[in-house]
Amino acid sequence: MSKRDYYDVLGVPKGSEKDAIKKAYRTKAKELHPDRNSDNPNAEAQFKEVNEAYEVLKDAEKKAAYDRYGHAAFESGGGGPGFGGSGDFSSAFSDVFDDLFGDFMGGGRGGRKQQSRGSDLRYNLSISLEDAFAGLQKTINVPSSVACGSCNGTGAAGGSSPTTCPTCSGMGKVRATQGFFTVERGCPTCSGAGQIIKNPCSSCGGQGTQKKDRALSVNVPPGVETGTRIRLAGEGETGPRGGISGDLYIFIEVSKHKIFERDGLNLFCRVPVSMAKASLGGEVEVPTIDGGRSRVRIPAGSQSGRQMRLKGKGMPAIKTVQKGDMFIEMAVETPVNLTARQKELLQEFEELSEDNNPETNSFFSSVKTFWESMKG
Repeated sequence: MSKRDYYDVLGVPKGSEKDAIKKAYRTKAKELHPDRNSDNPNAEAQFKEVNEAYEVLKDAEKKAAYDRYGHAAFESGGGGPGFGGSGDFSSAFSDVFDDLFGDFMGGGRGGRKQQSRGSDLRYNLSISLEDAFAGLQKTINVPSSVACGSCNGTGAAGGSSPTTCPTCSGMGKVRATQGFFTVERGCPTCSGAGQIIKNPCSSCGGQGTQKKDRALSVNVPPGVETGTRIRLAGEGETGPRGGISGDLYIFIEVSKHKIFERDGLNLFCRVPVSMAKASLGGEVEVPTIDGGRSRVRIPAGSQSGRQMRLKGKGMPAIKTVQKGDMFIEMAVETPVNLTARQKELLQEFEELSEDNNPETNSFFSSVKTFWESMKG
């Protein structure tokens, strides 16, 4: 069976330029790859045919010979690129390898190795509820890696420079072809760095970085709460041998307050009230988180647990003008350490207040009904 015209195999017009041929080859190779056509018994043969055509047409000298003599140019030991001849399938397939697997393997084949990125750092910052309300500017000391001053971060001593790794040509990775697949792994010579340091810096051991504490100013906005994360880009550890720096993440922890309890944007304050004031009504002065004071009116006959709201006296929302509310919760206090006269007055009050305790009367009425039902 005669061979098909290589241009027809790739689906391009005769005399097409190199870029058009390469683009057509990539499209065909993706379309006909055996791994994507397990239900097509002819896929492997068609895939080989596409690679054979591209191996000839991508080479200027072979393409010129083919344009002039056709398939006869490679007959009689002429070095045809078929899989049974002396051609290298891996060189043809490597052109499409990156399109098929480049993202999975970590990047294209044409580029050089990317610089190593420094590690991200975490710093736990504990602040008060007042600081969380108002916001603050705080200086922190962060232990991290910085560029070595002796070698300016290159890792090489004596003003020398790292040299390109001869094994991977600076890419930091090498490839090996196994059948239809190309396997990529880190370069064993440079350990993936892409460079070799023949004379390492004695201060940093060739790493290009040193451990050092740094003072950084952190802007904590109003409204933060426990778990809020602040990112400082580029303030993490310096990348080895001139690599880019990582980021610093500030994790906020707001300390518990002695007076206020926080729930989102709202604040709660438990205020003790005397039995007499809860009965007669009156006013009580309460603190606010901004350091101010507010007077709250207590209605007569108030019970423990009753809440009163101070609108807009809670916590601010981050980057907005919204504010929560403050809730005053009453806690009616029972007096202790009574004098004889106080006990006498309370005893008299108790005898006169049979009809002034609605909750007590309701409770014992329910108890009486319960007991009677049990008897029945």
